[in-house]
Amino acid sequence: MFKFFKRVTTVVGSEMNAMLDKAEDPVKMLDQFMRDMAEDIREVEAAVAKQIANEKMLKRKADDVQAMVEKRQKQAEQAIEVGNEDLARRALQDKGDHEGEAITLKESWGRAKNDSDELRNKLDEMKKEYQEMKLKKDSLKARAESAKTKTKINRTMSSIGGDDSKQGFERMEEKVMRFEAEAETSEDLSQESRTLDDEFEDLDKNDVNDELAALKKKMGKN
Repeated sequence: MFKFFKRVTTVVGSEMNAMLDKAEDPVKMLDQFMRDMAEDIREVEAAVAKQIANEKMLKRKADDVQAMVEKRQKQAEQAIEVGNEDLARRALQDKGDHEGEAITLKESWGRAKNDSDELRNKLDEMKKEYQEMKLKKDSLKARAESAKTKTKINRTMSSIGGDDSKQGFERMEEKVMRFEAEAETSEDLSQESRTLDDEFEDLDKNDVNDELAALKKKMGKN
């Protein structure tokens, strides 16, 4: 369990570039790593809780047996005081049986306590690493988002000045110039298509305009 947790933290700490090279989304991968770490911590917490419960049970049994040892010792002394050696002998015999059990239980409790202490230390270390990796994850996510944004901007800028865009712009410019040339050509053709009668009609219109202007001048209506 703990080894796997250490492996996950190593991946987060040293394989960022490898993830990028494989086109994996660093943000999603980092979130997944943090979820894996949190799950590992929950499993270790459950194991620690079970171990602590076992330790407490052994401690309680060892204390109970030790209490019986002390009780039989006092009973043997009490029996000697009243002159009942047989009763004292049986009390001492039962005391001896409980002493052996007490020694076994104390040894079991000692091992359980060591295991509990070791698991507690590992759990504390895992939680500490988790908090450190959480802070590092936030920093890495920000860096990843910044890098993605820069890449997107650079690609957009490069496409704006790229050959396709430039050629398209030039093609539209050429098309506009062609429209202008066609408009000028159509105007010239319109002038060329005027008949002789059209030109004389324009002259007549000019004569009328001249006569109108002279009349207005005479009447002082300039």
